[in-house]
Amino acid sequence: MTHALKARRTLLTAAAATAAAGLITPLRAQGLAPTPTMRGGANNYLAGAPVVQRIGGGGFWMTGTVRRAGDGAPLPRIRIQIWAHTTEGHERDPHSHGATLTDANGVFRMEMPQIVPAFGQAHGHLAYDAAYDENGFATVFLRPVMRSARDRSLSADFVLQRA
Repeated sequence: MTHALKARRTLLTAAAATAAAGLITPLRAQGLAPTPTMRGGANNYLAGAPVVQRIGGGGFWMTGTVRRAGDGAPLPRIRIQIWAHTTEGHERDPHSHGATLTDANGVFRMEMPQIVPAFGQAHGHLAYDAAYDENGFATVFLRPVMRSARDRSLSADFVLQRA
C-alpha cells in the first residue's frame, strides 16, 4: 500500500470517528425530556391515597413506567397514585383511588375496575406527588384518554425531573 493511500485511509478513519462522536454527543446531551403535567390531571386528586394491591374488583389494568429525565434510568420504589371513573365508582370517591410502587425496573401495574366514560371520555388519572416522596422530583399529574371505552388496559409513562 502506498504512503498516500495509507495517509488517506487514516484521514478518513479519523474523520469518521470525529463525525460519529459529533453525532452521538448531542444526543447524549439532549437526554430524555421530563413529562409535563397534563391539564385536568389533578381533578379529584385525593392526597395520600393508600398503597393497595388493587382497586375494587379489578378486571382492568393501568400500567406504565417511571424514568429519570436526562439519562432515562428506571426509578424503583416510586409511588404512583391512580384513580378513575369506573364501573364501581366515580373518580371523586375515596374507594376509586389507590397507589402503587414501581418495581426495580421502574414499572408499575395496578388492577382496577373497568374505566367508563366521564364527561364524554374514558380516561384515567395518575399522579406522582412529591409531597409523598423524598427523592426530590417535581410533581406530575397525568390524564391519559383511552382510544375506546372497551379497552381493558391503559398505559402512561412518567419521566421525572428534579424539583
